[in-house]
Amino acid sequence: MIAPLKRVIMRRPDAAFGNADPAKWHYTSQPILAQAQAEHDALAQTVRASGAEVVYHEASLPDHADSIFVFDPTWITNEGAIVLSMGKILRRGEEDALAKTYERMGVPILGRLTGTARAEGGDMMWLDEHTLVVGVGFRTNAEAIRQLRDLLKPQGVSVLAYDLPYFTGPEACLHLLSLISVVDEKMAVIYPSLMPVAFWQLLMERGFNLIEAPEEEFVKTMATNVLAVAPGHCIMLEGNPITQSRLAHAGCEVATYRGAQISLKAEGGATCLTRPVWRS
Repeated sequence: MIAPLKRVIMRRPDAAFGNADPAKWHYTSQPILAQAQAEHDALAQTVRASGAEVVYHEASLPDHADSIFVFDPTWITNEGAIVLSMGKILRRGEEDALAKTYERMGVPILGRLTGTARAEGGDMMWLDEHTLVVGVGFRTNAEAIRQLRDLLKPQGVSVLAYDLPYFTGPEACLHLLSLISVVDEKMAVIYPSLMPVAFWQLLMERGFNLIEAPEEEFVKTMATNVLAVAPGHCIMLEGNPITQSRLAHAGCEVATYRGAQISLKAEGGATCLTRPVWRS
């Protein structure tokens, strides 16, 4: 989650995002497309400035407003991509579209979730190279955990599952990564009030330094949604001065981006808007 980022997929907002019905997509209001594109372009430039190549996912996805959040439809392992099956029904179809972009890039497909399995990338994080942590909630289910364990066992990967809280219900987007972002070796920014107790205890046992985001910045400006572009170097949404200050005090170098359209209206931060495919 923190090794130097070398190649990342992004998807520039298009008409599907600009025309999104807020009630249908659970947005705060309809995005203004020109402003959204300008914000996205600036974020992409910030990612490039870190030393990463940005590859655009340009497959046709009409009426898929959330497709700008390329982190969720797949998961990347050392052996290739796992094509997931989205828990949010409106997002079904994004998985195969992103898989085609991988094929164009030469990224192998390790496997696919099938049947009743549902999982989204936002519910998954690497604790270390051999430990995958998965949040089980409205977007990810137990059958997905079972299939992920089967797919990853040959790589020597253990999959640890933790139940997520109800919070504001099934229509909202509460992923595991809504609550935590790893930003440096054994360092993470978290919102502890909603974290599974056993997961918090595991982090403490592993010796993590946990930087807490205040409630206001978690609720209003997604302070825990932080993209690490290298150990101790990260990108976060602007408007989180307390969390940003705490990260800086812990030794992190923090860049910010403006996300009034692409983040605040649509429940997705820097992590959601990027899909790392190669970290050195």
